[in-house]
Amino acid sequence: MISIRYATIAVALLSLTANAEDWPRFRGPSGAGVADAGSIPMTWSPKANIGWKTELPGPGASSPIIIGNKAFVTCYSGYGLSQEDPGDIEKLMRHLVCVDLKTGKKLWQKDVPAAGPEDAYTGAGVPAHGYASHTPVSDGKNVYAFFGKSGVHAYDMDGKKLWEAEVGKESDPTKWGSSSSPIVYKDTVIVTASAESQSVIGFDKNSGEELWRQEAEGLDAMWGTPNLVKVDGERTDLVMCVAKEIWGLDPESGKLRWYADALGGRHAYTSVIVDGKRVFAFNGADSGSVAIDAGGEGDVSETNTVWTGKRATARFASPVRHKDKIYVVAQNIVSQVDAETGKRLDQVRLKGVMRTSGRFGALDYPSPIVLGDNMFYLNSRGQMFVVSLGDKMKQLEVNRVTTEPEVFRGTPAISNGRMLLRSSAHLYCIADKGESVNPEDNALAAAERAPAAPAGGGQRGGRRQDPMELFNDIDADNDGKVSMKELEGNRLESILKPMDKDGDDAVSKEEFTAGLAARRRSGGGGGGGGNDPRPDRPQRPESAGK
Repeated sequence: MISIRYATIAVALLSLTANAEDWPRFRGPSGAGVADAGSIPMTWSPKANIGWKTELPGPGASSPIIIGNKAFVTCYSGYGLSQEDPGDIEKLMRHLVCVDLKTGKKLWQKDVPAAGPEDAYTGAGVPAHGYASHTPVSDGKNVYAFFGKSGVHAYDMDGKKLWEAEVGKESDPTKWGSSSSPIVYKDTVIVTASAESQSVIGFDKNSGEELWRQEAEGLDAMWGTPNLVKVDGERTDLVMCVAKEIWGLDPESGKLRWYADALGGRHAYTSVIVDGKRVFAFNGADSGSVAIDAGGEGDVSETNTVWTGKRATARFASPVRHKDKIYVVAQNIVSQVDAETGKRLDQVRLKGVMRTSGRFGALDYPSPIVLGDNMFYLNSRGQMFVVSLGDKMKQLEVNRVTTEPEVFRGTPAISNGRMLLRSSAHLYCIADKGESVNPEDNALAAAERAPAAPAGGGQRGGRRQDPMELFNDIDADNDGKVSMKELEGNRLESILKPMDKDGDDAVSKEEFTAGLAARRRSGGGGGGGGNDPRPDRPQRPESAGK
């Protein structure tokens, strides 16, 4: 009996170990962004420790996932590849690509035509991340891809189509699209269709049947991915950060169990991280950070809030935890925060950052991950910064996989001694091949080096950049007006043009200020009108009651 019992335990442990090797969702197991160091090399370059490089059918801001010996990533093509000439929106196509983890060979590809009406590739939103921004999720048996207005699509590991389901075809007020990635809870695929229908939806993972749907206006301006928090032996909460609040939902019904005031911004870009039943959230600009204990009923703002902070803020990258500290990256600044108090303990400016192109630079969407006692942070230019974590942080390395002008918007995935990075053109595998790295292969020419960032956590010492500074930046001839010629090719062209109220083919400072005020009042932001107003919905999901 004893030998049988130990054999059973051994099998269970082996099973857990095998599952632990997978990276099945955005930021891996539990959405934590943490993995064992394993055999991932500390250094690589375009000429060393690159396991393979596979061409993708198009760009995307989603992250790869890994199940066993297969990797999955989403892309788009046919439209929106250039803001100067976006093409025909009717030709937009989404793709789910499956690649062999060991060799990089493409095993299969599934193409999903866009289901209109799609948000146009204009303004400041969609061009920043495109049309494949949701990371797929897997339960180890099947893979589930969320393609916004084109719905949810399920496939088995060999690419056989299992089902598809619609989530809605609305647009958020800013027309920035959505990016919240699906997660799996028991037999339910949970999708946050914030832009498409202001909904959180649960689908049966086997059939695609809609099990429940909760609608709420508060989901607008939310782009992060929810997480599951085990409150006790009988209860798990689905926790998400929305604009100005954190919600705890029942994952069996989507109904709201609790909510709390949190952060101050009108947008929620990042995902929460979890330690036990404690939830941590960081947001951009002056929104700050918060730690809240999950659980309870109704408004738990006063009873469950552990601490709030203002000094360490995020931008687009979600934070990561290591031991008793939290690390957050914004504008090339890494901040170390005490998880118990929220106090900022240390701050490091990343060195060797590549100069970004465009008037306002690149958007650094990838989130940091922790391997062993080191943090790996990928920026949009494909530079991977390795920072040792301890009482004092120290930058150890900065690596690149290519010198080509590719854009990296996905968070890395780790499994079986391999790290996967997705760019706008390729999927890269980093593996320890025992190759020595020549530092010159990762060195930047003087023209590529970015000016030093301010030591405050972001633009202008950590504060949101003054909109008038943006105006002055576009006003190349410093005449106090932004002409239509100065606006040509600028990603804010579609936003600023309507501000020309007197018809003189230029936007004055007064028109700019008035236009910003009008947009704030209306909640506007991105790609222009065209859609019917959303139906009336409650601010929060239906209450679960007691």
